[in-house]
Amino acid sequence: MTVPFELRCDDGLGALVDAFKANFEDGHEHGASVCVIRDGDIIAEFFGGWADRPKTVPINDDHLFSVYSCGKAVAALLIAYLAEEDRLGYDQPIASFWPEFAQHGKAELTVAQAMSHQHGISGITNPDWTPADWYDWEKTVAEISAQAPIFPPTSASGYAPIVHGFIAGEIARRTDEYSRHLGTILRQDICDMHNIDVWIGLPAAEHHRSVDMQKPRRLADLGEINAASKAAFMEKWSTPGSKGLAKWLSAQLAGSNTQATAKGMAQLMQIFIDGNIEGEKFLSEDILKNLNKIRIKGQDQVLPFDLNIAAGVMGNYPNFFYGPNPHTVGHSGWGGSCVFADPDAGVTFCYAMTRQDNSLMGDPRSLRIIDALYEAL
Repeated sequence: MTVPFELRCDDGLGALVDAFKANFEDGHEHGASVCVIRDGDIIAEFFGGWADRPKTVPINDDHLFSVYSCGKAVAALLIAYLAEEDRLGYDQPIASFWPEFAQHGKAELTVAQAMSHQHGISGITNPDWTPADWYDWEKTVAEISAQAPIFPPTSASGYAPIVHGFIAGEIARRTDEYSRHLGTILRQDICDMHNIDVWIGLPAAEHHRSVDMQKPRRLADLGEINAASKAAFMEKWSTPGSKGLAKWLSAQLAGSNTQATAKGMAQLMQIFIDGNIEGEKFLSEDILKNLNKIRIKGQDQVLPFDLNIAAGVMGNYPNFFYGPNPHTVGHSGWGGSCVFADPDAGVTFCYAMTRQDNSLMGDPRSLRIIDALYEAL
């Protein structure tokens, strides 16, 4: 069967087209999309393959991908927005507006420390927790508040795949003037007015636009399992479930269920470069510096990588999953998706796909495309 492609790019980016198509030719893709923006202009936007498993619906610009933890970059932007609005400070203790969070030695933990995964709560440890419990917001944030850290807060990072979205989301609810969820702030204050196709909590009327995702055929290599990684990934309740796809798509899971086009994510990532969105100032220079500032370095307690983590996004050094430049920040999503912003090159990028692989970060498909991009630039 001939793979359908829709490929638009500036002159001189033929190698980028070849890399995108090669992933299909090698049998690694079912459906995928890429968008690259440079200095505010789209220089490449690709669609390839199919949105559905039977291969009857070609991917197009109306389809939404589950980009999973790439949504943590969106959550980071929204917390920065609340800081810009003077609703919170990065060095402010979370317990100052969320008193219940202070339990078990978390009283001094700041917004910046929590956003950089230093809280010690990589997952829920309560053995009575169930996959369905994640859909009860109040129950979940109460559980997080009451839980003792798995490792001493601020001693290391411990990536929290699901919990992170609830901590960021409750920070937003407790500080936003209208007590809104992150997904509501995203649509009302950014995406609706700028026509950006990114969603946290997808309305039922938009569900038909979501592509069929195909889970990895192999488990990811988490390295040596410890208490933090077990809570994050290995418990039977570690991820939301038991409620069906529609419930999951509509849930407020800011760290794990963002639905987006590649273009939409690349548009949002532009803010990380200069604080602007469509030429309008969105973040001041001071807030942008706080957003991109590396907060902790070293071996993560959950992921098998040395990581440099800013206030919600990953620094490119030392792994260079997001191109060759050290000031780049980005995030990866379960199964292969990734986003990044490179201030040195003025480039933002998103790769999204339907067929998930077992790479935690640095999926070979995205790396092939990113390498081709920088060779062309």
